[in-house]
Amino acid sequence: MLIKILLALAILLAVLALVAAFQSSTYRAVRSATLAAPPARVFAQTNDLRKYQTWNPFGKSDPAATYVYEGPATGVGSVLKWSSTGQTGEGTMTIVESRPNELVRYRLVFVRPMAGAGDMAITLQAQGNQTLVTWSMEGEKAYLAKVMCLFVSMEKMVGGAFERGLAELKTIVEKEAKT
Repeated sequence: MLIKILLALAILLAVLALVAAFQSSTYRAVRSATLAAPPARVFAQTNDLRKYQTWNPFGKSDPAATYVYEGPATGVGSVLKWSSTGQTGEGTMTIVESRPNELVRYRLVFVRPMAGAGDMAITLQAQGNQTLVTWSMEGEKAYLAKVMCLFVSMEKMVGGAFERGLAELKTIVEKEAKT
């Protein structure tokens, strides 16, 4: 009986490993929100990594994380490094492209809990006296991430965090717009 259970478990693990191997090797998450503020006000929040930390949903989820800033205060070359023994792990985020009131592009490098890299962008589109903000992230999935994504959707996990971050950003810039 024990041999049958072990054999069934081995077959199940082999099937999961095979299914994971054929999963997409890339991921992409995108969320948008319309904010009642001009693009310049939103850009000021997205182009400054210190301000980014005030509405960053990933940072808020791990109070044990420590942060170090390097390079210029804003724009291309600005770097945020984080480290934690908690769920945030360790990594860096660098602004690699910055177009005033239009776009901020970031390069993410994750060291732990799972090594990897990704590209993130926040685009701004004026719509009258409002701004359509689109936050996207894409990258390659390592094999372990493919296995994990059999049970948890990367798009939903990252997308849900983006929704929380955009809601917080909306609160901040709309409050500033009223003052």
